[in-house]
Amino acid sequence: MLKTVIICTSFVLAVPAVLAQPAGFDPAPIEHATGIKPTYNAKENVYKVSKPRKDMAEVNGWKLPPFLGTSSYAAFTPMGKSGEVMVMGDNVLYQDEVGPAMDAALQNGLEVTALHNHFFFEEPRLYFMHVGGMGDAGAMAAAVRKVLDAPQRVRSAHDKPATAYAQPRVPAESRISAGPLDAIFGKKGESNNGMYKASFGRPVKMHGSTAGEAMGVNTWAGFAGNDQQAVVDGDFAVLEKELQPVLKSLRGAGINIVAIHQHMTGEEPRLIFLHYWGQGKAQDLAKAVRAAIDLTATRSAG
Repeated sequence: MLKTVIICTSFVLAVPAVLAQPAGFDPAPIEHATGIKPTYNAKENVYKVSKPRKDMAEVNGWKLPPFLGTSSYAAFTPMGKSGEVMVMGDNVLYQDEVGPAMDAALQNGLEVTALHNHFFFEEPRLYFMHVGGMGDAGAMAAAVRKVLDAPQRVRSAHDKPATAYAQPRVPAESRISAGPLDAIFGKKGESNNGMYKASFGRPVKMHGSTAGEAMGVNTWAGFAGNDQQAVVDGDFAVLEKELQPVLKSLRGAGINIVAIHQHMTGEEPRLIFLHYWGQGKAQDLAKAVRAAIDLTATRSAG
């Protein structure tokens, strides 16, 4: 009797291995497009490809191992339609790799959903860019491949991570002409020591009260330098559905996205905040920011 129980138990444990991959879904396009053989999680029906990045950074002289956070990955799960998947992923990047990796995602059918840090005091600095998408498995995997390959293209051109922007430094003394920027933004901005700032409130409801521009719920753009050689930095407060169009618009104008995250919890409607930095002529930068504002429901005049 004991032998029978052992034999039956072994057979039951062997069944999931036989049925590990569901009928009707072929993971081959994922491996073919990414060049990485996916691992399979039978419990959650997820195929995952990973790209470890060794010796990227140190914290207090200790090298961060890929196992503890320096691996880029993408996880695919089949959807209802034949051959279609939902994909979610995270990419560990040096600062000068963020723009190229983000462009690769946005230009190939993926959404960029977050950009932030995971550590303190790491050297060089690392950023983590989260992506997602839904569609044909081969197409989604091909897009993931382009994102995963973006850092390699940057490093093949410059072995060491950049420590500064390629553009020249802006003048230490600011002399930004406010009038042309007022005209572009459709409102009178603030001036301070030759700098300029325009801000647009995006009020939300929280705990039965309204939080608006004065509470920090706003889109804004600040300018320094001079009219010909300026920097712009600021923040966009966007609805979830507005995030991707704004990212594409700003990136298309050569403006760097430096963070994507939330500032609050429980607000209605929910807002995502993205921080940006650009360099160039002041009016060109203002037009780029205004074009992105116009893709949102933010009231840009008044």
